[in-house]
Amino acid sequence: MKTNKSIKTIAALLISSVAATDINGQTVAKAQEKNPYTLVYEGAIAKNEKGKVNIHPVKYKLNGIEIAANVYTPAGYDSLKHYPAVVVAHPNGGIKEQTAGLYAQRLAEAGYITIAADAAYQGASGGLPRHTDKPASRVEDVRGMADYISSYAGVDANRLGVLGICGGGGYSLKAAQSDRRFRAVATLSMFNSGEVRRNGFQNAQLNTIQDRLKQASDARAQEAAGGKIVYAGVASISDDEIAKTKTDLYREGYEYYYRTHAHPNSTFLYTMSSLLDLMTWDAATNMDLINQPLLMIAGSKADTKYMTDEAFAKATNAKNKELFVLDGATHIQTYWKQEYVSQALNKLVQFYQTNL
Repeated sequence: MKTNKSIKTIAALLISSVAATDINGQTVAKAQEKNPYTLVYEGAIAKNEKGKVNIHPVKYKLNGIEIAANVYTPAGYDSLKHYPAVVVAHPNGGIKEQTAGLYAQRLAEAGYITIAADAAYQGASGGLPRHTDKPASRVEDVRGMADYISSYAGVDANRLGVLGICGGGGYSLKAAQSDRRFRAVATLSMFNSGEVRRNGFQNAQLNTIQDRLKQASDARAQEAAGGKIVYAGVASISDDEIAKTKTDLYREGYEYYYRTHAHPNSTFLYTMSSLLDLMTWDAATNMDLINQPLLMIAGSKADTKYMTDEAFAKATNAKNKELFVLDGATHIQTYWKQEYVSQALNKLVQFYQTNL
């Protein structure tokens, strides 16, 4: 789906969707009003208290763009001590206030200093055109988090791990293929953005590749001529449209992003011209370059699991590599459902404790 709606119109649609959403008897909008950090995940920090896990909103520049991030510090944090750290990369369409924040907070509860940042051009970070979603930029976002957190007070830069969720998982794999600062590499529900934008989800659009490349080329030409930015993706969606969505990933994804965990900074949109880069990119190429310990986590019922399987098989030089399957979990359920989040976190903590 593509749209020429202005960003202001899109934001209004998202905010109206937020206001109509219910979480545990409250609207998400009300939950955001109560949470000074606008975090929308269960158990989110509402205030910093001495001796507990704390959250620190920060901003930094990455290639001239201001990046908005949250740093989480462990209970009893002492800047003079030395802590391992984990960079957490958010899903496509996601932001730091959703599942990336949940996993960052829970890892901080286990003793890690963590960072979750909004990708450049997305969320609360800067960059124009908005919702640009180019792989090189998203990989650079992962490295930028490493740059920032490595010099954060108390961080032992020699014990740095990465956790990439969904699209952030694919971009984290690509970053780790060359960046040896990441001593341990983990993904959750990895989504290979390039493969899906090129071939379609579950390879369902192989016969339209050339047509979509033409659309992306035309969109780039229109941008270059000073015309409107053309967007792909979904700006808003009705309950009936959600119910009729056949794949678990997209049906549950719409529910997560536009209903149960909605946030006005989060959207399924991306610039159509981004496809020029996305469709020629693949997270699973050069997986043999990863020689760090590798943990890949996916739900047994996830309709995206084939992407994790493909990348994992190609990681022929990874040390102590493991594929951990969450029995019964779909892709989106790994973002929020307590039983699966707890299982994933227990495995992640074990993995980082062993390898950092």
